[in-house]
Amino acid sequence: MTRSLAVPGGTLVLDSEGLAKAVLRDRDVTSWLAFARAEEWRVITSAATLVEVAHLRIKRSALEWALSLVVVESITESLARQASKLLADAGVHGHKYAIDAMLCATALVAPGPVTVLTSDPEDVTMLCGARVTVIKV
Repeated sequence: MTRSLAVPGGTLVLDSEGLAKAVLRDRDVTSWLAFARAEEWRVITSAATLVEVAHLRIKRSALEWALSLVVVESITESLARQASKLLADAGVHGHKYAIDAMLCATALVAPGPVTVLTSDPEDVTMLCGARVTVIKV
């Protein structure tokens, strides 16, 4: 965990890998969750992330436990339009980057400063620029 990059009092955002690692109680992600709780950060993910993380091999009770620690933000029309704009601004197509774009749009409207735990730091940085702190998990 790279605490020096995070600023207290903001929002921690989990992408599908961050959420999957929370389900598995990965040490680094668990440390981030504990740190976020201690600093009174909001911990969120996008509703679209649930589609990406849920699969037959995931232990449902562990997923429900992880979700109890996270606020799942809805995808509204406004948020979808913001995600579409992020894609257009980055010059990429929604077919490959749609879920990342919805997560990034969710992150960008969250109370800042915002830290995103992701397995795709290049994609999140491409879509969000320097408006969020990106941590690879």
